Amino acid sequence: MNPQKSTAASSSPTNPTPANTSARKPFYSSLFFQILVAVVSGIIIGHLWPDIGAALRPLGDGFIQLIKMIISPLIFLVIVTGIAAVSDVKAVGRTGVKALIYFTAATLFALVFGLIVGNVVEPGAGLNIDPASLSQDALNAKTATAPPKDAGAFILGIIPTSVVGAFASNSLLQVLCFAVFFGAAIVVVGRERCMPVVSLMETVLELFFKIMGWVMRVAPVGAFGAMAFIIGQYGLGSLGTYALLIAACYGAALVFISLLFGVAWAYPRVPLWQFMKYTREEFLLALGTASTESVLPRIMTKLTNAGCSRATTGLVIPTGYSFNLDGAALYLSISLLFLAQAFGYNLDLGQQLAALGVLMLTSKGMAGVPGSAFLALSATAGALGIFPVAGVALLLGADRLMDSMRVVVNLLGNCVATFVVAKWEGQFDRDAMLRAFAGEGTTAEPALVPSQAKVPEGTAAAAAVEPSPEAVSPAAAR
Repeated sequence: MNPQKSTAASSSPTNPTPANTSARKPFYSSLFFQILVAVVSGIIIGHLWPDIGAALRPLGDGFIQLIKMIISPLIFLVIVTGIAAVSDVKAVGRTGVKALIYFTAATLFALVFGLIVGNVVEPGAGLNIDPASLSQDALNAKTATAPPKDAGAFILGIIPTSVVGAFASNSLLQVLCFAVFFGAAIVVVGRERCMPVVSLMETVLELFFKIMGWVMRVAPVGAFGAMAFIIGQYGLGSLGTYALLIAACYGAALVFISLLFGVAWAYPRVPLWQFMKYTREEFLLALGTASTESVLPRIMTKLTNAGCSRATTGLVIPTGYSFNLDGAALYLSISLLFLAQAFGYNLDLGQQLAALGVLMLTSKGMAGVPGSAFLALSATAGALGIFPVAGVALLLGADRLMDSMRVVVNLLGNCVATFVVAKWEGQFDRDAMLRAFAGEGTTAEPALVPSQAKVPEGTAAAAAVEPSPEAVSPAAAR
């Protein structure tokens, strides 16, 4: 069965009133405009009054905490209800394997591309830094909360020792692991038999999206506080110290993003510029808060509304937050060469390939880990003996300046991964995507809970979701 045709045929609008007949809202009520004003205001406050800007950090941290409050249960509910809609455990397994294949290829390419840029630009050449002049204490303070793990420990860390502990610690990979088992159990026992549980979970999911809507109303406040703190704490003047490194990283990011545009158009036929316009509020909020976690619930909803199945979105996005950090991979490989060059070390091809292998392992699971970039670089330096581990402290002043690059590339890379995997698995409705991009059948906010049209269970089309004009209750949609 063709998932696009079956979804299009079975997805008659639940609300005949199109969005374009409603009164157009004034521009100042747009979340995008409000966040933009908040970010610009934060930059101005942080630059003119740095002490005040640094003191506004609790505003940004508070907003991130509100988002984290709902992330774990929301991901659990999205994945379980999505798997229950697919009704095919093998399809879920195939989706996970395909996602990991894509993640590995994308990360490897990002690391190799970063090494190429670092060799061509040579951002650290001529600095002649003495490692003894750098503070090991500052580096220890940055990385003390997250000791590096080897590959075995990382894999074991995906399996929760306690389900309650996984939710309490907001360990997304552990929550995802349990959600896959829970959803698979529903499929094996039978959706009809488990319908009371599924109905309850869909209702609770609607409640969580309602809470998310309330939290997003204070997003401009969070973006203002976070940006004022970053500029007030680190200042715009520090840009000059790392000018060539920053230029290399941001230049590499622009080229990488252009490649993502090509990938998105070549296979799933997604016009990525229209997608970025469709998700401009989420990208601007991620930039303002320097965190992709702040937009995880909304970006999952937007991808679902744009034709990706709920099960695929629920699996790919949370997994990609740990396994597909393209922006971080670019930064790590360029920074590694920057440090080696700054200390006068010229790495040959063999050393760079060895560093590539170590970075492939140390770059995984970086999302949400304090000082993760320093940990990855320290582990690489220690494993290969390229330069003193204390030398990583040289990046302490530049790390925050790279947040914007990492956030945009990480987020966009995971969105493209979702489209690619959904298309690969036959769970992508391009017509629904085009309707969402055109603003048809959607409100200013994304649909709270995707409606589920009646399609045969066990097919890929069962996972495809139509963007609904209003927040439709899952119970009402059945």
